[in-house]
Amino acid sequence: MPKAQETILEIDLRALEHNINYLKSKLKADTKFLAVVKAFAYGSQPKDIAPFLEQLEVDYFAVAYTSEGVDLRQAGVKKPILVLHPQAVSFYTLIEYNLEPNLYSLKVLKEFIALTESLDLNAYPIHLKFNTGLNRLGFSESQCDDVLNVLKDKNSVKIASIFSHLAASEDLKELEFTKGQISSFKTIADNLLNQLPYKPLRHLCNTSGILNYPEAHLDMVRSGIGMYGYGNSEKENKNFIPVATLKTVISQIHHIPAGQSIGYNRAFTSTEPITTATLPIGHADGIGRQYGNGKGFVTINGQPAPIVGNVCMDMIMVNVTHIPCKEGDEVLIFGTNPTAEDFAATANTISYELLTGLSQRIKRIITK
Repeated sequence: MPKAQETILEIDLRALEHNINYLKSKLKADTKFLAVVKAFAYGSQPKDIAPFLEQLEVDYFAVAYTSEGVDLRQAGVKKPILVLHPQAVSFYTLIEYNLEPNLYSLKVLKEFIALTESLDLNAYPIHLKFNTGLNRLGFSESQCDDVLNVLKDKNSVKIASIFSHLAASEDLKELEFTKGQISSFKTIADNLLNQLPYKPLRHLCNTSGILNYPEAHLDMVRSGIGMYGYGNSEKENKNFIPVATLKTVISQIHHIPAGQSIGYNRAFTSTEPITTATLPIGHADGIGRQYGNGKGFVTINGQPAPIVGNVCMDMIMVNVTHIPCKEGDEVLIFGTNPTAEDFAATANTISYELLTGLSQRIKRIITK
C-alpha cells in the first residue's frame, strides 16, 4: 500500500479469508458458519466485507438491528440474515427485506406472529433465543412449553434455529460455568426438538466457543471478532491476522520548552524540552478521551510515541522527542503490530470497543 496521506482504515480481505479458513478448520464438514457483521462489520466496511464473505461460502449472516440488515440487502447480500435484537417497530421492514428475527420473549414472539398472520405469510423463518446464563436476552428453560403453546397451530412462522450465547467462553477459569451453559442449552434444544415435527438448527458457540469447546459446535457456529483477526487469547491471537489497520499522518511538529502545557485543560505539562507531533485523529474518530496522559501510543518510523495531554475531538498530540520524523510522515495507530487489542489494553478496554467505535468519517480502503 502507498504511504498514508490522511487518516485511513485499511481493510485487508486476504486477512479476512485467512481467519475464516482457520476458524472453519476447527469445524466438522457439515457444521454451518454464521458470520457476525453487526456494528459496521466490527468497524470495517460491511458493504465490502459481506459480499466477500458470501464468496467464501459462509452460510448465514447476523446483525444487531434491522437497519443493518437492510444495508446488507441493499449491498446485494442474498444469504439469510439473522437480526439479533429486532424491535417491534421495525418488524414490517424486517419482513420487507426478508430478514429473520431473533425472538427472545413471549411478547415479541406474539407480536411477530400477529404481524405475519395479518400479512397472510406462511412458514416465515424465526429464531428463538434461550437464556442459559448470560442474562441478557432470551427465554428461560421453564418457558419452553409456553413457547410451544404460542407456536401451536401457527403456520405463518417456522423456527429456523434455536440458540443461546456463551458468557465466558474465552476464560478457561470459567470452564465449569461454560460447560453448565452447554449442558443447559442441549437440554432445552432436546426438549423443543422432541416436540417439533421438524429440526431447526442449533447454535451456541461464538469465536472462543469455536476454539475452546468443539463439543458444542452443534449444527452451526457464530463468529465475530475471530473473523476480524482476534482470538481472545495470546495463544490464539497468533493464528489470526487483524483485518483492519488504522493509519494517519503527522500534521505539524512542535518544540515545547520545559514548563509549557499541551492541549485542553492543560492536562500535560512538560518537565523538560520535548518535541510533539499533532495528528489528525481524535475522539470523534473513535480514539476516546480515556487515552492520553500515559495511556495509548502510536508508532512512527517503527518507534512508539506516547499520546500526551487530553485527546481532542479531531486531533491527538504525541511525544516524538527521540524519534526522527517530519511533517507528513505516516503514523500507525494499530494493525498487525501493535494490534487494536494492544492499543485498547493501554486504557483498560478491549479490541471490540475500539474497533466498533471507529467513526464512519474515517476513509476506508479495501485491499484485495
